Amino acid sequence: MIDAQNGRRTAESGSRTPDGQIPAGAIPNGQPTNGQPTNGRPANGQATNGQPTNGKATVNGKATVNGGGAVGASKGGRRQERREHTRSALLGAAQQLWAERGIHGASLDDVAAAAGLTKGAVYSNFAGKTDLLLALLERYTHDRIGSEVCDELRDTDRPMEERFERAGQAYAARLETEDARLLALLLVEFWLYGMRDFAAGWRISDWYAERRAYIARGLAETDDVSSHDRATLAMALDFGLAFQHLLDPDRVDAKLYATGMRMVLDQALP
Repeated sequence: MIDAQNGRRTAESGSRTPDGQIPAGAIPNGQPTNGQPTNGRPANGQATNGQPTNGKATVNGKATVNGGGAVGASKGGRRQERREHTRSALLGAAQQLWAERGIHGASLDDVAAAAGLTKGAVYSNFAGKTDLLLALLERYTHDRIGSEVCDELRDTDRPMEERFERAGQAYAARLETEDARLLALLLVEFWLYGMRDFAAGWRISDWYAERRAYIARGLAETDDVSSHDRATLAMALDFGLAFQHLLDPDRVDAKLYATGMRMVLDQALP
């Protein structure tokens, strides 16, 4: 028989003990049944199909007290792990393909194939291309891409001038990485996709709005410029300078970030 919990083949009902006796747990109340096996019917919490149930009640040979819940939780955990692994593989494949070919240059079939999965796996995790795109944006937010720059600006233990200089150095160091180039390509692709697709556009714009709100929360209100407007300018500087530097690093110095942020945020930082 097949054990319901671990899938291993177990002894057939009615198998005998080493001394040739039928195990008491294999028959009702330990009494003989004219030599006939009980076909796995439970008997006072004893064996079913030749396997002990440790006193747990059974139905059709399956444990229904405590054990069933543990198995269900374990299976649920493994299912969630597989789902997260699948989502991560799809996001990684989409990131690479869309950066290399553009969003319109790589279909969901291409994304699935690059991840070693079927297109059905895409639709079981994402509603479509826009949903996959937004999940990528959310992953960048969760991973706090570029957060080291923001952290330097908000380090109140340092003098203001030093904070700007350190932020400029962190920004320049980040732009030297392949991840920064990949992110810049994707942000351009997201912007183009949103400009061409109204439904996707307003959802992408919501992501930008959330980033502006996050920056604005750490800024003081001043008489001339609101914290929201300063956050908008700070994002424009962050993205715009990156695009120019990555395209033309010899003529656009990434350390200009410090100068630009000083002009935008000087009076608003705590």
